[in-house]
Amino acid sequence: MTEKAPAATVLARTVLQQCLHGRLQIGRGMVIYVCFFKGATDDILPKMVSTLLNLRLCESDSGKYVSVLELPGSLLIVPQATLGGKAKGRTMQYHANIGKEDGQRLYHEFVSLCEKELMQAGGETGSGVTELQSGAVVLKHGTYGNRQVLKLDTNGPYTHLMEF
Repeated sequence: MTEKAPAATVLARTVLQQCLHGRLQIGRGMVIYVCFFKGATDDILPKMVSTLLNLRLCESDSGKYVSVLELPGSLLIVPQATLGGKAKGRTMQYHANIGKEDGQRLYHEFVSLCEKELMQAGGETGSGVTELQSGAVVLKHGTYGNRQVLKLDTNGPYTHLMEF
């Protein structure tokens, strides 16, 4: 009998959704829903940002799959605490989620790192929104701890769950 290796602790969970149009007026790109779990620290953020922004999930005009940075595409980042839910009976529990203050700090740093990556790909920044010189690429984000109203068009279902 072989022993199972201990399960790695999940510190963050994201859902990536390819987007054709978002109500917050982003164009083609991705929506990233993000949830942090207890034990998550700033150390995980660079890996998350690099992985998420460099995955080749966006379809270019030629039909080739490229990263949101290569497209170039827009980002909508939504804090999504419900990604940390676990069913218990007929209810959901969120005991594994990080505390509100730490989650808010990590979320803001995550958004900031995403913004820096988009800028390094050729963008400019101003008033909380990142726009590339073409004016086509935008980074927008939801407010941590508040209910988010979202409407988007996708050519999916084309949704990916990522754990870090």
